[in-house]
Amino acid sequence: MRINNGWTRDQLLIAFNLYCQLPFGKLHKSNPDIIKYAKIIGRTPSALGMKLCNIASLDPAITSTGRNGLKGASNADKAMWAEMQKDWKSFVIEMQNAIATFKTPEIALAVGELPEDENPIDYTGINKTSLIKTRIGQSFFRHSVLSAYDYQCCITGIADTRLLVASHIVPWRTDEANRLNPKNGLCLSMLHDKAFDIGILTILDDLTIKVSKKCFNHSNPFFNSAILAYDGKLIHKPRKFEPDRKFLDYHRTKVFEKRGSE
Repeated sequence: MRINNGWTRDQLLIAFNLYCQLPFGKLHKSNPDIIKYAKIIGRTPSALGMKLCNIASLDPAITSTGRNGLKGASNADKAMWAEMQKDWKSFVIEMQNAIATFKTPEIALAVGELPEDENPIDYTGINKTSLIKTRIGQSFFRHSVLSAYDYQCCITGIADTRLLVASHIVPWRTDEANRLNPKNGLCLSMLHDKAFDIGILTILDDLTIKVSKKCFNHSNPFFNSAILAYDGKLIHKPRKFEPDRKFLDYHRTKVFEKRGSE
């Protein structure tokens, strides 16, 4: 079905999938990934690059910093953005169905495969089809979160993707509706992912780091330099999909204050 300027819904779904998984600075016609997927969906690299910039103009994390992308977002683009925000799980499945329609490979975009131990899930009772969808969803979430932070830990800046985790703010097991929502994610090193998960540290609404007061008299020099030294510092802000404040509030009240704080 064609919905605007010759763009079909499946073509738009591929474009949205690319937007989620490409860093903001790579939304241009010369990007090899854009060239590759433009050919697959039957558009020019210029048209696909422009569509990605139009989508960027709908992202508050981008527009709030004065970066506006392009201003030609269509009504269909806006409706699809709202659809994505409303139900990430269903939207990710539909994007994957569009990939299957074009017989394209899963979009990996140089982030690397999902580590087997990242966000471990209890697969008991999950059938094969559901298992495949779960793994695809995990891969989408990882690529989307890491690309939002330009493949750097938002606390330390470490940039080796082998050491990075797409960490859920509200735990995976707790909020099914937002398991795949990149605004429910932070790019963290494995160490800081674990510290965040067990409530040693949290992120405030102004995106500063807060370390549990229980740790202030820690005697280990490495702990002090690797964890405590970041107390009160700003995280490296993402270039898209900024953390949702309601997720940060959940982590502070349900994880940090109950497990790690005073």
